[in-house]
Amino acid sequence: MKIRDRGIIVGTLSTGKKNCITDVKGVKVGHVTLDKPIDENDHACTGITAILPHDSNLFREKVTAASYVINGFGKTTGLVQLNELGVLESPIMLTNAFGVPAVTQGTLEYMLEQCPEIGETTGTVNVVVGECNDSYLNSIRLFPVKAEHAIEAIQNAMDEAVVEGAVGAGKGMICFGYKGGIGTSSRTVSESYTLGCLVLSNFGKKEEFKYGPLKGEKVEGLSETSDGSIMIVLATDAPLSDRQLLRVAKRCGIGLGRTGSHFGNGSGDIVIAFSTAHKIPHTCEGETEVRTQLREDHPVMNELFTASAEATEEAILNSLSQAETTTGRKGHVVSAFPFR
Repeated sequence: MKIRDRGIIVGTLSTGKKNCITDVKGVKVGHVTLDKPIDENDHACTGITAILPHDSNLFREKVTAASYVINGFGKTTGLVQLNELGVLESPIMLTNAFGVPAVTQGTLEYMLEQCPEIGETTGTVNVVVGECNDSYLNSIRLFPVKAEHAIEAIQNAMDEAVVEGAVGAGKGMICFGYKGGIGTSSRTVSESYTLGCLVLSNFGKKEEFKYGPLKGEKVEGLSETSDGSIMIVLATDAPLSDRQLLRVAKRCGIGLGRTGSHFGNGSGDIVIAFSTAHKIPHTCEGETEVRTQLREDHPVMNELFTASAEATEEAILNSLSQAETTTGRKGHVVSAFPFR
């Protein structure tokens, strides 16, 4: 059940038809969820989520992109080149902290299969992977995520309504002491554009949650630390430059803060944003290229800022609202949030 079905309405802008990141035309999301015992104490409680900007060849037709680090306690790959060149040329992959090498390997294998020219007649490919730490529920030291799971997640990607909660990369994640994971939301902007957000939520103490039970009411849930992480992925069809995407990405921190986060010391709070408005060819004979972009001082820019904050906040709430009570390693149990 999405948070709106519980009577909680975030913001003033309208959502897209699915209220998902896949409301942005061409964007697809795929999951692989691992949930099985390994031995008496250990459990694979983790997974992978893949976000594809479009259904064409991502290396040969790149999209404009940017990333923004709110707090940098994280182990992402690919963001240095993404910010240097302002383009995304691979799926955006999300997983657990120790799964990054395997997911990078699997995504690289997928991209090489798609593009035989990589490393032969042209340069290398920049694979983008983000993570959160799911070690309370997942036996992270045993590396349950494998390279083939990354390929499977990409192949599972669809443009339908995204499955949320304790699925994919979100299987073992905890948010405000309760079961978190994958959440998504979208906004329509100026009746012309769509902005979608997908989060992997894994942060916060239960006492910090702004939508939590009334003060003094007894609640169950973990409360060890505020440290944790969140990966935020923004997609839009608005024609934005990489610099403008960076500006929009910064506003995700507003939505994150509205839920109760203060961007803890050990929290990796990272935004990756892209626009599908242009496909940028990997090779081109011309010396120049022409693109359309929004004017900085047009009112639609402020609407995009608002959309970024609202969609982020609602996506986080959806990750909690959709997640189910989950049992993981050593019998650890994380309960779903008791929405009323």
